Amino acid sequence: MTTTVKLPNALELALRQRCAAERRSISEVMRDALTAYLETPAAPASAWQLGADLFGLHAGPANLAATRKTHVADIWAEKHDRRAAS
Repeated sequence: MTTTVKLPNALELALRQRCAAERRSISEVMRDALTAYLETPAAPASAWQLGADLFGLHAGPANLAATRKTHVADIWAEKHDRRAAS
């Protein structure tokens, strides 16, 4: 199968120079590049999959959502207590 690919001039020049240096045809290099690209798995489809390796790495209050206002008030009071003590 023959396919036409439009490349910017700079990219075409770089490709031609690399092919000449390696004594390989442009078709061979393009086939190798497409094969490598297609062997790479597609990006994960969901936000959960994107962050799966990060979930559970950090610990904090288990009930933070339920007691967020109290938690923020405690942090605020602690911060101002430290300033008053300085």
